[in-house]
Amino acid sequence: MTPAADPDRHLPVLITEVLAALAINPGERHVDGTFGAGGYSSAMADKGATVFAFDRDPDAVREGRALAEEKGIALIEGEFSRMEDLLAERGVTSVSGVTLDIGVSSMQLDRADRGFSFQADGPLLMTMSQDGMSAADFLNNTPEQEIADVLYRYGEEPRSRRVARAIVEARPLERTGQLAAVVRRALGHKPHDKKDPATRTFQAIRIHVNRELEELERGLEAAEALLDEGGRLAVVTFHSLEDRIVKQFLRQRSGNESGGSRHMPERQVSERPTFERPAKAVRPGQAELARNPRARSATLRSAVRTGAPARRSNTSRSGRS
Repeated sequence: MTPAADPDRHLPVLITEVLAALAINPGERHVDGTFGAGGYSSAMADKGATVFAFDRDPDAVREGRALAEEKGIALIEGEFSRMEDLLAERGVTSVSGVTLDIGVSSMQLDRADRGFSFQADGPLLMTMSQDGMSAADFLNNTPEQEIADVLYRYGEEPRSRRVARAIVEARPLERTGQLAAVVRRALGHKPHDKKDPATRTFQAIRIHVNRELEELERGLEAAEALLDEGGRLAVVTFHSLEDRIVKQFLRQRSGNESGGSRHMPERQVSERPTFERPAKAVRPGQAELARNPRARSATLRSAVRTGAPARRSNTSRSGRS
């Protein structure tokens, strides 16, 4: 059985709460921006939605074809930040719902040959789309200060300079086991420690190599542009950096806060809100945590689209930088 067809192996996080936020009516068009193993897409299709699912990982697309055909899901290889253009190519210019499940998937983490995890040794890759700059490319060819900045910004590693220095001294690095050992030596590691000291470094490198935060910001703007009036947006995040972006976006777009970010410049407060006041953030209950420990850091934020025109930034179309 392929991973995409194994519902017990890859459990969709907060699925009941996501479906409640989407409030799907049969016949509506919905986007699943991160197909993964197909859990959200399948549930949406079972509710009667016409589902357009995206994934930039060719493994997920290849392994998900059978499930997509069975459920009538249109499975598209590509970044969710490009959903507006990719759907326009198919004659779709608006949808009733967009769901984004942010970050690395269980399928990617569980496969040593993808290089995302230090739990098993594998090549130092971490590329979701399986092309472009790998983790090894970044670590072996980037100045020490830039590596330190990435570890601090995306991993919130307080001793980023020490880790970056150790990485540069250990070059070349080609395996996840090598990198994990370098970080553990630099920071100190005891087998009984609750959290492996390599966790923050692996997170930071993965986010940087895949430009995950930029992808999220552009994806939120693409969703805003696609959603009909009354359309629903549901976003599941797994750490504070992602959640902060979603929270800030919805606050700005609902008229509750002015200001901007590096990718979403400051807007005039006179602009009409494009989303109603967001629903309260939702986190997993004890029953779900017992069933799926990987859900422990998940947060769901959702909001409903107003009829105001979408707000455009210079990076909102086609993933341009």
